Amino acid sequence: MGLFDLLFGKRKKEVLEAMERGAKIVDVRSPEEFKYGKVDGSLNFPVDRLNASNIKKLKKLNAPIVVCCASGMRSASAKGILLQNGVEEVYNAGAWHKLNGWLN
Repeated sequence: MGLFDLLFGKRKKEVLEAMERGAKIVDVRSPEEFKYGKVDGSLNFPVDRLNASNIKKLKKLNAPIVVCCASGMRSASAKGILLQNGVEEVYNAGAWHKLNGWLN
């Protein structure tokens, strides 16, 4: 097993375990991107709109959060924002289409 497999295999395992515990998927792409493809059941909260009001909505879900985007850059940023604002359990799944493959 190479370093790539070790790193991303761990991410997949953590995300799938979070999903088994009732995690909610938050896609942080723009509404336009989200409209053209998404993981079934995912919520759209664009990273540039992760303000206090939207973070409060996510906290009310009382569930782990799995963030995704187009490539993993915005979801990494979103994970940091959410953790800094008191969301306790956040996982970066990276690209939404990869997460979709893991789940289906």
